[in-house]
Amino acid sequence: MITLETISTQVRAGQRITTDEAMFLFNSNDLLAIGELAALVNERKNGENVFFNVNRHINPTNVCVNRCAFCAFSRTAGEDGAYTLTPDEICRRAREAEAEGATEVHIVGGLHPDLAFEFYLETMKGIRHTAPKLHIKAFTAVEIEYLARISGLTIEQVLERLISAGLGSMPGGGAEILVEAVRQKICPEKISGARWLEIIRLAHLAGLKSNATMLYGHVETVSDRVAHIEMLRNLQDETGGFQAFIPLAFQAENSDLKLDIKGTSGLDDLKTLAISRIFLDNFDHIKAYWIMLGEKIAQVSLAFGVNDLDGTVAEEKIGHDAGAKSPQAQTKEGIIRLIRKAGKTAVERDTLYHPIRTF
Repeated sequence: MITLETISTQVRAGQRITTDEAMFLFNSNDLLAIGELAALVNERKNGENVFFNVNRHINPTNVCVNRCAFCAFSRTAGEDGAYTLTPDEICRRAREAEAEGATEVHIVGGLHPDLAFEFYLETMKGIRHTAPKLHIKAFTAVEIEYLARISGLTIEQVLERLISAGLGSMPGGGAEILVEAVRQKICPEKISGARWLEIIRLAHLAGLKSNATMLYGHVETVSDRVAHIEMLRNLQDETGGFQAFIPLAFQAENSDLKLDIKGTSGLDDLKTLAISRIFLDNFDHIKAYWIMLGEKIAQVSLAFGVNDLDGTVAEEKIGHDAGAKSPQAQTKEGIIRLIRKAGKTAVERDTLYHPIRTF
C-alpha cells in the first residue's frame, strides 16, 4: 500500500520512486510534506546553492509554419506583428549581451518557411566571431528536425554542422507534453513526443548537453505529467545528457487554448516542481522559470526542491506574448536578492553549470 510515509522512507533511503508513487503525491494535499522531501533531495545534490546565469534570449523570428494552439508567439509571414531578424541584427544583440556581462545567448524561434539552413550556420559563425566569450545555447529538437527537413541532411549531419559553426548546447523546448494524445490536441503539426526524445538522444550522443521542459496546466492530466517525466528519466538513464528540468506553467491569456483554462495555481506550480525533484533522481538541477511562474512563486519554490532560477533573460518574448505578467528582464542584483532573501546561497554559473562567483 502506497502512503506518504512509505514514499518518505524510500526517498530518505535514496531509493527511486515509481510512477504510481508519483501519482499518489500529485493526488496528495500535503504540500508541505512533499516540499520537505523535495528539499531533502535537492540538499543532497546541491546543498544551499541556488544557481543563476547572466544570459540573453534572442528569438530570430516569430514566423512559423506551425500554428500550435497554445502558442501566442507565432505569426504567418506577412501577418501583423511578424518579424525576422537578420544575422547582423542577431550578432549585434549578442555582442551587446557579451558587453553587458552575459555568458550565454539563448536562441529559439519559429520555423520560418523561407530561411535556408545556411542562415542559421551564418548566424552561429557570426556570433562566435563577434562575441567569442558567449556560449551559444540554441535550437529546440523541433527546430533541429525542421533544419534537417529543409536541408536534406540527417539529424546527425545537422548537429555536426551546427556544432562546427558554434553551437554549444540545446535548450529543452518543444517537449510540451510528450504523451501523443495530448500533442494531438495542442500541437498536432509538431513532431511527435517519440521523435523529440530521439532527436535529444542524438544530440546527447553528439556531445551536446540539453535541458528538458514540460508545459503543464492546459489540457493534460496528472497521469500525462507523470508519463512525461518518466520518459525523461528513462532517457537520462541512457545518455546522462540532461542538465536541468524546467516545468513551464501554461500562460492561458493570449492562447487559442483559452476555453475554460485558467492557467496554473501557485499550489500546482509548487507541487509540480517538488514532485519533479523527487521523481527525477538522475537530474542534478530543477529550474523555476521565473518568467512564467512570477518572481514570488519562483522564490518560494527554492524551499520546494528548486535550485536554479534561470537567468537575467533580457528581451523574453514567447512567454510574454502568451500573457506572462513578470518583467521581461531581471537584473543580476535582483536575482541575487531573491535567492538570498530565501535563505540560500546565490551562485552565478555558466551554461554548463561551472560556478563563476558565489554571493
